[in-house]
Amino acid sequence: MKDVVIVGGGLAGLSAGWRLRHWDTVVLESGSRVGGRIRSERRGRYWLNWGGHVFAGPGSSTDALLTEAGITAAQVPGSLAGVAMNGKLLITGPVQAYPFRIPMPLSSRIALLRAGIKVSRQVLRYARIVRQRPGEDPAVRQQRIYDFENGRSFQDFVGDLPADAGALFYPTVTRSAADPDQISAGAGIGYFSLVWNIGQGLSRNIVGGPSTLTQGIAAALGDRVQLGAEVVEVVHKQRSVVVRYRQDGVDKEVEARCVVLATPATVSHRVAVDLPQDVREALGKIIYGPYVSAAFLTDESTPQPWDDAYGIATPKRSFNVVLNQSSLVRGSEQVRQPGSSIMTFSPASLARRLLEKSDEEILRIYTDDLDQVLGSGFGGSVVESQVQRWETGAPYCFPGRGALQPALMRRGSRVFLAGDYLGTLYTETAIQTAFSAAQEAASLLATERQQGTVHSLPLAAG
Repeated sequence: MKDVVIVGGGLAGLSAGWRLRHWDTVVLESGSRVGGRIRSERRGRYWLNWGGHVFAGPGSSTDALLTEAGITAAQVPGSLAGVAMNGKLLITGPVQAYPFRIPMPLSSRIALLRAGIKVSRQVLRYARIVRQRPGEDPAVRQQRIYDFENGRSFQDFVGDLPADAGALFYPTVTRSAADPDQISAGAGIGYFSLVWNIGQGLSRNIVGGPSTLTQGIAAALGDRVQLGAEVVEVVHKQRSVVVRYRQDGVDKEVEARCVVLATPATVSHRVAVDLPQDVREALGKIIYGPYVSAAFLTDESTPQPWDDAYGIATPKRSFNVVLNQSSLVRGSEQVRQPGSSIMTFSPASLARRLLEKSDEEILRIYTDDLDQVLGSGFGGSVVESQVQRWETGAPYCFPGRGALQPALMRRGSRVFLAGDYLGTLYTETAIQTAFSAAQEAASLLATERQQGTVHSLPLAAG
């Protein structure tokens, strides 16, 4: 019998596996690679990226994991709040001045200023709410964040906006993989806090690309990580849990003292058949929005307009943001070196329009828009490009989401939940909830060892 079975080899599952590496564990991953929605690949001094890209800073669970695993992260050096709209590319200057610098009708300028003032006031409130308090349980903090402006949608909060005002305002919100009428007002305000870099958000890149972290942990865990292992059922026994899965066409099962279930809520709802009814119902109500992303490697040899930007919002385009994945490299070089790595991101309704198209069509659409946003020569400098579809992209905070949290966070079985759907800080939530689940599992195992009900010896560090 295993001490712990970890279901899911994404960021949450690997983080739990890392913290439980001194115990007899196995990580079951249904796919052919680890990392889940963390996916990057190295290309010389750059890396291509298709998934999660920004991480939390000092004092966070992310920071602890990076330190323990020996992975380096650095503050994003470029602007997070660039914008390209109506033929104008703005990289520098205060975002509050953008309504005056982008060509648009006067009615849109006035509406945008009013909406900006309204959101700015709430961003300051959000920054106070999201801040970690000394000695505070992270779950208490997360419930406070969920409860902030959770009774209405962001669309209801802002009201109707003229076309150009809405086009400029909404790309920040839709990065959540939800449209303004789907996401809660509080979550939308939280995204402005992140982009404006007010409060505690996600503002670091992993040197070498995000997969440096997930692949590094998987390498340390070695053959404990089993790929192609699709879990079909997780069932409690009196003092253990049975996990049934299919691997290489063969039905298998493994019994463990406990399980960390680090799969998307949709999968957890399906496989954990005997969780308490209210927990399963809550899992079934979590909503994921889709997104489509693409990575472009270029070979230009001269400085480019986007060199000083990390994120550029792109209203009225097929993607809502361009992410300069070479920003970290740019920030450390004395002389501008050839090439760049650019990521495009299309969430929510933008993604739904693209999902039925072929990769070739998507890349053609993206390249045409990138020529308009970054300069007409961009397409000619591309030496490699690839699309990634995430139909179950990111869980988002919808109106009423806060009411589900108490059931999801309640402990009482041998199955411990972990994943980014349990919070609002994406990569940080995945890691923090994995650490919490790992701690619960280790505490249970330690207690049963003291009571003489566990006879296996803990393994050495992986």
